Amino acid sequence: MTWKPSPRHGVDPRTLPLDAQQAQLLARLDGSLDLPALAALMMLGEDQVVGILAELVALGAVLPEAPEEPEAEEDAPAAAARAETHRARFEQQLHARPVDERVALARVAIEPDLSALCFDPTAEVVRAVLVNPRTGLVQARLIAAHHRTTAGLEALGGRTALTNDPGVRRGLLQNPLLPVGLYRRLWSPRRLLEQYLVATSRDTPEQVRAMARDLLRASFNQRTGEERAELILTTEGRCLASLVGLTLDGHTTALLCRRTYVSTLLIQNLARWSAAPPPLIAHLRRQDAVKRNAPLRQLLERHPNAS
Repeated sequence: MTWKPSPRHGVDPRTLPLDAQQAQLLARLDGSLDLPALAALMMLGEDQVVGILAELVALGAVLPEAPEEPEAEEDAPAAAARAETHRARFEQQLHARPVDERVALARVAIEPDLSALCFDPTAEVVRAVLVNPRTGLVQARLIAAHHRTTAGLEALGGRTALTNDPGVRRGLLQNPLLPVGLYRRLWSPRRLLEQYLVATSRDTPEQVRAMARDLLRASFNQRTGEERAELILTTEGRCLASLVGLTLDGHTTALLCRRTYVSTLLIQNLARWSAAPPPLIAHLRRQDAVKRNAPLRQLLERHPNAS
C-alpha cells in the first residue's frame, strides 16, 4: 500500500521549528496524496520528500507510516513480464479459435487461460471474462491496461468493485482507448487536485490528459471556494494554465486574499492569469515579497485588472 502521509491532529505547526520546505510540505498533507504526487507538487525527488517527511514525523507533525500489509500488486517489472507471458499464451494457443468458442471458454476458464483471455481484442470475450466467477483484480488490471475496445472497457467500468481498485484505475489512465464517458464517471467525484494530477501526469497518454483537462475545467466552477483555492495554492498557480477563460467567484477570491504570499512562482502565475480579479491583484501588490521584487511589481502593475 502506498503511503499517503497525514498531519497529526491537534499539533499547531506554528509551535514547531519548521524550515520553509518542511512548512510547505506539511501544508499540502491531507491524507489523499501519495509520495509521487507530493514529489511532483514540490518539484523534488521522492527520496527528498521521504527525507522531509521523516523530519516531520520526528517533530511530531506527521503521523508515521503504518506497517505495510502484504502487497496486493506486483512491482512493475514483474507485472510487465507476467503480462507478456499471458499475452504470448493468448496469441499462440487461443487466438486462432473461433470467437464463439473463446467466449464460451472465457465464462468458465481457469488460470492461466483466464488471464490470457484478457488480451483478447474482442469486447464479447472480455465481457465473458468479467462474468467468470474466478475473475478478480489480476484480470481487471490486465483488461484495464491492455484491452483496446471502448465497449470492453465500458464493460469493465460497470463493475464498481473492480474500478475502485487503484491498480485498475492506473491501468485505465494509461490506456489510450479509455472512453470519455467512463473517465468522467470515475473521476468526476474526485477532488480538483486529483483531476489536475491526471491532466499533468507524464504516465498518461495525451488523449487521456486532454479528457482530464476538459473535466477539470468543467468541474472548477462547480466546486466550493475552499476546493478551488486549495487547487490554486497547492499547485502554486500551475493549474491556472489549464483554466484560461474561467473566473473566480467572490468566495474563492476572499479566501485567496486572506493569505500571505511568499512564493515567487505562485505570485507570478497569478499575475500572468488574465482572470485574476482586481481585489486579488491589489492584495498581491501589498505583499512584502512583491514590494522587494521589482519584476514582480511591474508584472502586477501591467495586469489588466490592476487599478
